[in-house]
Amino acid sequence: MHHQWLLLAACFWVIFMFMVASKFITLTFKDPDVYGAKQEPLILTAITQVEKIQVLEKKHLPEEFQTTGKILSEDLVHQPHVHIERLELLKNVCQDAALKNLSHTTVSKFVLDRIFVCDKHKILFCQTPKVGNTQWKKVLIVLNGAFSSIEEIPESIVHDHEKNGLPRLSSFSDSEIQKRLNLYFKFFIVRDPFERLISAFKDKFVHNPRFEPWYRHEIAPGIIRKYRKNHTETKGLQFEDFVRYLGDPNHRWLDVQFGDHIIHWVTYVELCAPCEITYSVIGHHETLEDDAPYILKEAGIDHLVSYPTIPPGITVYNKTKVERYFSGISKRDIRRLYARFEGDFKLFGYPEPDFLLN
Repeated sequence: MHHQWLLLAACFWVIFMFMVASKFITLTFKDPDVYGAKQEPLILTAITQVEKIQVLEKKHLPEEFQTTGKILSEDLVHQPHVHIERLELLKNVCQDAALKNLSHTTVSKFVLDRIFVCDKHKILFCQTPKVGNTQWKKVLIVLNGAFSSIEEIPESIVHDHEKNGLPRLSSFSDSEIQKRLNLYFKFFIVRDPFERLISAFKDKFVHNPRFEPWYRHEIAPGIIRKYRKNHTETKGLQFEDFVRYLGDPNHRWLDVQFGDHIIHWVTYVELCAPCEITYSVIGHHETLEDDAPYILKEAGIDHLVSYPTIPPGITVYNKTKVERYFSGISKRDIRRLYARFEGDFKLFGYPEPDFLLN
């Protein structure tokens, strides 16, 4: 009986040693093509450390201000290259002392009025008119719970800030504003600055919706009186008049008279203060088909809402149209206009127009 127990113990010992040896062999001879090169575990470790830091920081925040979306500056390793490049370019231009007057502004009430808040999902959206902002407002209206789907939102409600359920950042106290700026996912959209001005001119002074008569009957006459060369002409505001107004270094005295209506043509810098506020993502109108889903995903809301369908070709930069509109404008007036909007061109990577270089 004693010998049988010894034999049984010996068998178990042999099996145990065989299992240990097999495990050692498996760990030693893993296929490098399958599991990656040796440096990959270092990358994975770095990612894990970032995630740990995020978890620790969240634990120390009040529950109502814990972020639900991703903050890009803390999670760069997961960003497509183009979005990293956009933020790097923005950072570098903001630090360029030669462009300081064109890239910096104060975070005034005017800026805070442009930023819409979705507390439920910790999102801030800065409005840049004539860049498809109506659709983004619809997305936020649904997220805030005012309507259950984008299709249900009446067009008359979208820009009615008393009914659309979109609070402005300016409506909060200073401390609440700062908390949201520090912790929320923040984004805005840009497009070629000159094409945006053409869009604003056409929408407000050519087509001029009936519910916005002041553009044609109050603002246009004010611009014509000061900037039209031939005062015997009786036709409405021309693009040339508009360009002279915008390029005038002393344009601000008219801006004050026009009030908040100027949001449709002032610079992105004046609207959103991109060098003072650290935005998570900057989308481009020209690549909106890719940028819209990306923004929804980064904000952590892609499972809740979709960006409305984009008509084919509507976001493509129309170089021919831009050149046609500027073909009758003097080089002096174009250069003055570019001088004002140079910060927008440089901050967001838009090239200087060819017709300025010729």
